Amino acid sequence: MKFSPRSEATRQFIIETTAGIFNRKGYAGTSMSDLTEATRLTKGSIYGNFENKEDVALAVFDFNAAHRARLIQTKLDKTSGYKNKLLAFIDLFSPDEIRQFPEGGCPLLNAGTEADDTHEPLRVRVAEELTKTQQDLAAIVRSGMEAHEFKADIDAEKTAVSILALIQGGIFVTRTTHNGLALTTVLETARKLVHEIELKNES
Repeated sequence: MKFSPRSEATRQFIIETTAGIFNRKGYAGTSMSDLTEATRLTKGSIYGNFENKEDVALAVFDFNAAHRARLIQTKLDKTSGYKNKLLAFIDLFSPDEIRQFPEGGCPLLNAGTEADDTHEPLRVRVAEELTKTQQDLAAIVRSGMEAHEFKADIDAEKTAVSILALIQGGIFVTRTTHNGLALTTVLETARKLVHEIELKNES
């Protein structure tokens, strides 16, 4: 029998109220007492709207991932030029701008590092979001090639993977070592990569 929540409004309230907790503390680190304390709801009320804690975690990840996606899309929509779009994407992860992300930082990195061995459905969702981001970046590169902003012989997919991996890796190192210089250095490397694929006008 398919699970049906008691109230969509209550379900959404739980998601929005616990989004920062899951993103900051992780799936394993977030307890039912964290959820009941934050929402002021009983355990029964929460489980009346979700099958289990895993179900809450998946819904919260989708909420946080959608927030991330909107931030990125809004930034890109306001930016003209394909080179500038790539640079704008990179800048979103700078110390000044990353505060716009959901509480706790990038939900893809937070969920991905925890779910790879312990929560397969969540790992799959993280992988889907990462793949979509990679595809979106590759599309920007290909459009830039067609517009003669980028060199014609570059590999759009490899460029997209490199940018994404640099950023995610930089965030991981910075979080783990508490050394902000690591992310700053990585973002500079990602920007350099974008400048290297630019088609220079020789005149």
